[in-house]
Amino acid sequence: MINNISLFMKMSRNLCTTFIKMSIILILMIFSFGFLHAQPTQFSRQDTLRGSITPEREWWDLVYYDLKVKVDPNDRSIAGTNTVYFKVLKPYQTIQIDLQEPMNISKVTQNGKELDFTREGSVFLIQLADDQIQDKVSSFDIHFSGRPKVSERPPWEGGITWAKDENGNHFIANSNQGDGASVWWPCKDHAYDEVDSMQISVTVPQDLMDVSNGRLREVIKNKDKTKTYVWFVSNPVNNYGVNISIGDYVHFSEVYDGEQGPLDCDYYVLRYNKKKAVNQFKDVPKMFEAFEYWFGPYPFYKDGYKLVEVPYLGMEHQSCVTYGNGYQNGYLGTDLSGTGWGLKFDFIIIHESGHEWFANSITYRDPADMWVHEGFTAYSENLFLDYHYGKEASAEYVKGTRMNILNDTPVIGQYNVNNRGSGDMYSKGSNLLHMLRQMTDDDEKWRKVLRGLNETFYHQTVTSSQVEEYLASQMEMDLKPFFDQYLRDDRIPILEYATFGNNFYYKWSNCKPDFNMPVRVFVNDTSAWIKPVTEWTVSELNSDNDKITVDPNFYISSFQLIDHQN
Repeated sequence: MINNISLFMKMSRNLCTTFIKMSIILILMIFSFGFLHAQPTQFSRQDTLRGSITPEREWWDLVYYDLKVKVDPNDRSIAGTNTVYFKVLKPYQTIQIDLQEPMNISKVTQNGKELDFTREGSVFLIQLADDQIQDKVSSFDIHFSGRPKVSERPPWEGGITWAKDENGNHFIANSNQGDGASVWWPCKDHAYDEVDSMQISVTVPQDLMDVSNGRLREVIKNKDKTKTYVWFVSNPVNNYGVNISIGDYVHFSEVYDGEQGPLDCDYYVLRYNKKKAVNQFKDVPKMFEAFEYWFGPYPFYKDGYKLVEVPYLGMEHQSCVTYGNGYQNGYLGTDLSGTGWGLKFDFIIIHESGHEWFANSITYRDPADMWVHEGFTAYSENLFLDYHYGKEASAEYVKGTRMNILNDTPVIGQYNVNNRGSGDMYSKGSNLLHMLRQMTDDDEKWRKVLRGLNETFYHQTVTSSQVEEYLASQMEMDLKPFFDQYLRDDRIPILEYATFGNNFYYKWSNCKPDFNMPVRVFVNDTSAWIKPVTEWTVSELNSDNDKITVDPNFYISSFQLIDHQN
């Protein structure tokens, strides 16, 4: 590798006409990409109250929830109590609880005393009567009721789905990742503080069943022709991962022999779909085989694994993955990659189960870093293919998903205002990770990096920066320019290159000034690594007839300014 910019400048004078023409085209492309951005989002005070760690949140740590809800399908209402156990980190008297309209809190009590509170939109500020002493664990009871928001586009729009199955039975479920768990139950609705464990008691009509997170402790038959299903979650759980799934279910199960021993896998499906489910859910043990290989042990052995049919597409509720993909492979029967490989597996089973590692065990602290959930989980799809169908299949799949990338706004959103970044976090995130695998250039090392990530951040909330720094340290590379480009900028780098005689010239453009990602090229059929920067670099070829092609596993644009043969 040599640097000889003066040589290239002499050469460029001889190629002036061609170079200028091509550069004008390139500049027009850059301006098109650079200025067609979405307008900045305007954020409200409610966005800040929901999205930031307010003084009324930061002083206390969640310990335990005892959530009790009664669901009335006929008038689409929910009523109940949530007992919140918390540890005092520093003395303070005002506590923030979130519950969205039209739900309402009627009463809050502590030690038999009714507490004063005020409401501002979705935020309830509760005045505690007793002095709060550092390190003390206390509790208070929230009484709530109402008709929660109905989700018009589940799972993309939060709320409750009130549906009927083919037999006319009620079929009900929540989905609230973006809108927040407080759309239906009162909680500390910020991802940074996960409750250590919780009990979920759901009362439903006696002819229906509720399936929620964790393990079923008991079923109580009540005198009013209802049943109460009591579930217990022994692991930390994020708010949006808490769910109710209500229907005329039948149950079947199996035990998967996993890395940490026997893992209970329970399946709850509508009565008339059992035969289809028994066949379709064969993807579950295949999923565990692949993901435990790549990511390490399933993170919730104590709580088991469940797959539950719901009246919408599906969601990554912790230890209780919900399913509505119509018992077919692909994404509602289609291949999101356009390669055919996406029809080799049931998208919802694989993708939503992948979230058990990335979303439920490793959870973002702020929705701005949601790519940590969706990028890694989208990438898990092609690792599933890699394990069962080979490396070429997985590469074809992830490259095929690039057609879904818009490059409209940066992948990372704005912090402290409950703002998610671009929807590109899925396919762009998975392609980002696919490139890191190429740059590692050692598949076993890459597997150790992924498993180490899950071990290091097991059951933790994280920032994107933490994940980025971990990957950089394990790969022993300076990856800050790489992550800044692909996560915090919406431009796709262009590799400009030219050959003249036996000299090969290249540089990055349409990117941040310090972007310096190494990239693999092929000189004829021989693999070679180059390290472009944003200034011209020149390397010497063996022959003036050598042909250069860029490895398509890198999500970049390439732009050959001139061919050495012309």
